[in-house]
Amino acid sequence: MRIAVYGASGFTGRLTAAEALGRGMTPVLVGRDEERLRKAAVEAGAADAEVRVAGLDTPAALADAFGDCDAVVNCAGPFTSWGEPVIRAAIAARRHYVDTTGEQRYINRVLDTMGGAAERAGVAVVPGMADDGGPGDLIAHLTAERVSPIEELLIADMRPPGGSASRGTARTMAAVFADGPLDYVDGSWHPAGSAARTSLAVPGSEEEVPVTGFALPGVATVPRHVTARRVRSVIREDVAAMFRALTSDVVDRIPETPDEDARRASRWLMVARADDGRGHHAQGWVTGPDGYRLTAVIAVEGARRLATGGEQAGALTPAQAFDPADFLGFLGSYEVTWQVTGPAA
Repeated sequence: MRIAVYGASGFTGRLTAAEALGRGMTPVLVGRDEERLRKAAVEAGAADAEVRVAGLDTPAALADAFGDCDAVVNCAGPFTSWGEPVIRAAIAARRHYVDTTGEQRYINRVLDTMGGAAERAGVAVVPGMADDGGPGDLIAHLTAERVSPIEELLIADMRPPGGSASRGTARTMAAVFADGPLDYVDGSWHPAGSAARTSLAVPGSEEEVPVTGFALPGVATVPRHVTARRVRSVIREDVAAMFRALTSDVVDRIPETPDEDARRASRWLMVARADDGRGHHAQGWVTGPDGYRLTAVIAVEGARRLATGGEQAGALTPAQAFDPADFLGFLGSYEVTWQVTGPAA
């Protein structure tokens, strides 16, 4: 199986190429700079991988670069600026597409606008296949199955501060924070209001930590497969404070590649809570190590399933494209664990 990795010269792109190679697939590295792509191939352990030069300003060449591949994984952010031309090229080449974005408003726009073209081409477009958007959408779907009706579904990224971020991640998250989050209320998306919940328990602990509104992918994805009056998202307040401090000067000083020891020691944690407004709720969580590595795993597995799996076409959320429990079960071999409990009074 041939997997085109666009943005392969970036940190997440290199991890994605390495993951595809390690899974017995053939990564094809695509981007704007041949020298950087060849260097990335070596760093990914794929020195003999094919390199194809095509930029966003040459859509025909980009579509040609994807043409004989089975699926496309786009790792080149910020996706708000650069993502949609890659989607259009994948659709023109009639190739399934996933990306690793966590940008809420971009995901919402893709799901709103790309479905018709993808359906006509017979391909699936699945944005947000990263450690937050993918597992967050899947666990929210499984949690929502426990409660009806749902007054509010809350999605929370509860990973603690610390770890290590790449310069690209920092730049994107600073922009996401500046844009502000959306809420889904009564059938449509709106700029988020004040959060009703200001603290949330960490699964497995009695500790409640302060949380604040943040633009997570789930607000864009979950309402498309879960019926809830309101969907919103939060992160820990101590993590939000770090994002507030990410001025352009600070971002420029962050290394392009995160510290490897800190990255490997880190864990991510996504939580979903569904409330019926009458005192009953269900809660689900999913957690795993090294969000950068798991993002590559999630994206490559998503691309593989689309290429081998079936007839689905259109702009889809992770939980629409894949069986939630089965996909999370697959991630168990990468030390990912998950649980859903409730409903509880």
